[in-house]
Amino acid sequence: MSTTQSDRLRGLLEPLVAAKGLDLEDIEMSRAGKRRMLRIIVDSDEGVELDACAELSREVSDKLDETDVMGEDEYVLEVSSPGADRPLTEHRHYVRATGRLVKFQLSAEGDKGAGELIARILGVDEEGLDLEVPGVKGRKATARRIAFTDIAKARVEIEFNRKDKKEEEA
Repeated sequence: MSTTQSDRLRGLLEPLVAAKGLDLEDIEMSRAGKRRMLRIIVDSDEGVELDACAELSREVSDKLDETDVMGEDEYVLEVSSPGADRPLTEHRHYVRATGRLVKFQLSAEGDKGAGELIARILGVDEEGLDLEVPGVKGRKATARRIAFTDIAKARVEIEFNRKDKKEEEA
């Protein structure tokens, strides 16, 4: 997708998405044979419900039909929330991942050097993250602080056996 088309789509869609109390995370355009796929990724601090995606999809479709931003070729529109495996790239992504286990790829510039780290996000501020690194082989968890500038990549780890805080309190 050209930068101009991407910018036009973002300018057209951001107000619609914001009016629903959502963040426009990404706009992806791909080809599948003769068809094009336009994927709009939205999110919020509370997550995104299926009904909100469906309603937004109808509004986006109507708005795109009113303009020439997609041209004359056929396309398929998909409005969805980001998957659990999406990379954490924005400050708000880290805030939303508080309490979750995250796999970090650290850059060589960090105080402890490059490498991989799996830790639970305990807190987020403007400079970085407060983490809890799980103990290995019966050892206690340890606290660690990393700066955003030390993070090369980050992605939430899916946990199948972790109890929800509500379950623990019951």
